[in-house]
Amino acid sequence: MATKNYYDVLGIDKSASKEDIKKAFYKLASKYHPDKKGGDEAKFKEINEAYQILSDEKKRKEYDTYGQTFNGAGPQGGGGFGGFGGFNASDFGNMEFDFGDLGDIFGDMFGGGFGAQRQKRGRDISLEIDVTFTEAIFGTERNVLISKVSTCKVCTGTGAKPGSKKITCTICNGQGKVHDVKKTIMGNFQTVRTCEVCHGSGQVPEEKCNECRGNGVVNAREEINITVPAGISNGEMIRMSQMGEAVPGGTPGDLYVKINVQSHKIWKREGNDLVTTHEIKLTDALLGVKHSVEGLDGKIDIEVPAGVQSGEILRVRGRGVPHVHEKNKRGDVLVKLTIAMPKKLSKKAMSYIEGLQQEGL
Repeated sequence: MATKNYYDVLGIDKSASKEDIKKAFYKLASKYHPDKKGGDEAKFKEINEAYQILSDEKKRKEYDTYGQTFNGAGPQGGGGFGGFGGFNASDFGNMEFDFGDLGDIFGDMFGGGFGAQRQKRGRDISLEIDVTFTEAIFGTERNVLISKVSTCKVCTGTGAKPGSKKITCTICNGQGKVHDVKKTIMGNFQTVRTCEVCHGSGQVPEEKCNECRGNGVVNAREEINITVPAGISNGEMIRMSQMGEAVPGGTPGDLYVKINVQSHKIWKREGNDLVTTHEIKLTDALLGVKHSVEGLDGKIDIEVPAGVQSGEILRVRGRGVPHVHEKNKRGDVLVKLTIAMPKKLSKKAMSYIEGLQQEGL
C-alpha cells in the first residue's frame, strides 16, 4: 500500500500544533463535505483519516516514526468522523449548513468554549507632548485638549433622560444576552452574545437622553490634566487608566502619553546622574580652586583639588535626577573638568614656566 503523507493531506507542516491541525481539518471538511454542493466524499474521507491520526498524540507519534503502515494507522470505521466522537458523514443527512459561520464557531471553540462573554472596552488612544529637560527632571503638569468618545456628562453614561426611569429590554427580556443557534456540520450550536440594544444591562431608558440619544457616550472635546513625574526619561509612556475612549455598556480604554524631552545646552543625563563639562584655567588645575556651576535647581559648589588632570570627574552627591520610585532620593552630579591651555604667554609667564621646567615639572 502506498504511503500517504497526512501532513500534505491537511496542508500543514510536520511541526504543526494541535490547534493548527484542528483549524486545517475544519477548513477542508467544510470545503469537501459530501452534502455540500461541489463536495468530494473520497477527499472528505481522506481528510478525516488524516485528522484521526494526527489529532491523536499516540498515533501521530507512531506515524512520525514508522509511517502509515503501522498497526492501526489506517482508516477506522470506514472513514467515520472519529475526531468528533464517532460522527459519520451520513449522520448529517440532507441538513443545510451555513459554512460561512464555521470560522466564527470554530474560533469560539478554540477560544475557550461557547458563550464566553468579554467585558466591552473602549479604544485606547495615544498622544505625545514635549517637555523641557528641567521639567523632565523635576516633574511638571500639562493640560491638553483632545477630541474623543467620552461618557455623556448629562446622563453620566446611563443613556436615560435625567429623572426618567429604566425599563426591561424587550430584545433580551432583561437577560442582557441574546442566544443564537447556528447549524454546522457538527450539528446545532448555541452561541451567546451581548444584547446590542441594552449593552448587556438588561434595561433600557424609558426616555432617552437628549444629549447622547440614549447611547451614553458622545463625541466631545475634553481637557485632560497630565502629571509628568519627576525623573521621567525621553520616550517613556505615561498610562492613564480609563482616560481613553468610552464605549456603551463597558469600561473606557486607556490614554497613553509619550514624553519627548528636549535637550539641554549644558547638562546631559546618564541614568539618574546629571553630567556636565566645566573648564578651568591651568593655574587652577595646578594650585586648586573652589568653583560653582549653574545647576538645574541652583548653584552647585565644587572644589577642584591641586594637580587635577584634564578629564577628571568631580562628583557631587544628591543633586542629580530624582528617583521615580524612591521618594526623596536623587542621583549625583558629575562634573568633567577640562583645562584651558594658554595660547600665548607673556615674557614674565614664560620665565615662570621655564623655572618649572628646570625643576623637572
